[in-house]
Amino acid sequence: MTEQLSQDRLARTRKVIAIHTNYPSRAAQRGRTPELPSYFLKPASSLAMSGSAVERPVGCELLGYEGEIALVIGKPARRVGLEDAWSHVEWVTASNDLGLYDLRYADKGSNLRSKGGDGFTPVGPALIPADAVDPAGLRIRTWHNGELVQEDTTEGLLFPFARLVADLSQLLTLEEGDIILTGTPAGASVAQPGDVVEVEVATLDGELSTGRLVIRIEQGSTPFADFGALPKADDVQREEAYGSREAAGLPPAEGPAAPVLSDELKRKLESVCTATLSSQLRRRGLNNVSIDGLQATRPDRRVVGLARTLRYVPNREDLFNSHGGGYNAQKRAIDSVNKGEVLVMEARGEKGTGTIGDILALRAQVRGAAAIITDGGVRDFSAVAALDLPTYYSNPHPAVLGRRHIPWDTDITIACGGATVQPGDIIVADSDGILVIPPALAEELADDSIAQEREEVFIAEMVEQGYSVDGLYPLNAEWRTRYEEWAAAKEAEND
Repeated sequence: MTEQLSQDRLARTRKVIAIHTNYPSRAAQRGRTPELPSYFLKPASSLAMSGSAVERPVGCELLGYEGEIALVIGKPARRVGLEDAWSHVEWVTASNDLGLYDLRYADKGSNLRSKGGDGFTPVGPALIPADAVDPAGLRIRTWHNGELVQEDTTEGLLFPFARLVADLSQLLTLEEGDIILTGTPAGASVAQPGDVVEVEVATLDGELSTGRLVIRIEQGSTPFADFGALPKADDVQREEAYGSREAAGLPPAEGPAAPVLSDELKRKLESVCTATLSSQLRRRGLNNVSIDGLQATRPDRRVVGLARTLRYVPNREDLFNSHGGGYNAQKRAIDSVNKGEVLVMEARGEKGTGTIGDILALRAQVRGAAAIITDGGVRDFSAVAALDLPTYYSNPHPAVLGRRHIPWDTDITIACGGATVQPGDIIVADSDGILVIPPALAEELADDSIAQEREEVFIAEMVEQGYSVDGLYPLNAEWRTRYEEWAAAKEAEND
């Protein structure tokens, strides 16, 4: 059913349009997820066939490769709807969106020179009929010198293929032969002269495949003239090109440290009760730092972790259409929560629908989240309660979030259970309740709470021995002297 791409067919292409970001894995790697698709043009002269050699120009070090799925338009599309858009695609094939990070600074983001070089858009080798595949059921893989470096599917794209066609057609006519590059997953990197990069697109069952699109990188010999933009690379571009500072061989970034919950601080906070922490917070004038009115699936657990936040807004049908479906803010929050973090949700105390269910709660557990906290409902309650992940919630409810909520944004200041929560706040929860601790106060708060609980152990012993609480709780001067003697004796025993 496939057809080999020919040079004649390629020569008829008038436009190559590429989307910036479309795979969740790539968005997570880059640390930014777009709400809407955005595009750039590549000249038709950048197209090349499988087996081509691609030149890395003199003075450049960062020739990046990006395995992508290419859509070939079969009939003109102008102002088409989502339901009709896929019928305008005739073929699906493999592509490699090559680009020079050394020239990204030029052309004010148009990518003309960084992405538009001759041979910078190889496609092929075979064409898969679009009407023979499910656009959400394709797999893309990329090999760099024989090593598999990219693999993903189209099941959870930020912007499904039909949406790209429909969206682009609102303003410009997509003509027969035009090519749309649909984004690259995580794992794109940099190729050196002598390297071989291969890309393949196939159905999930493997029955239909483009075969491997093969290119070889060669070192150019002609330098750029000095009357235009010249190549230049810095560590920012190196990090972007390789995917991380570590992959680029760069040292960790310097600058202000993100909020960090050290192992030692975490141990201290885990050793004291929220009741003690609450009294210490009150001494510092902080009375509105408890998340109230929630139940827990694991009330026996003590949770300490850094807050990540997710905000729901009241459902409005037109906004739910644009923000509620696909890879929405809820899924982005779940998919980016890190080990030891607590995902806190603002649901306005709305109990008439779910804000988390079994699949997403399981995903958070797999990613190592410390807990989920929502002042809304929980769906699939029995399954969520059976997970090892503690979940704090208002009540069970069977309805999906679209009944009352739109997942709107993440990692912002929110309100949950009557408390303000910011990303990076320290969350401590136990059977007594849930506290939000400002990171700047955490160390002294933990130390003072440990000291307070030590005093309370002494007070409890004295009460058990029959002493009155008058003057003992809290300690007056006489009792404090006796406490200090007791504490010194205990310390000597432990030495």
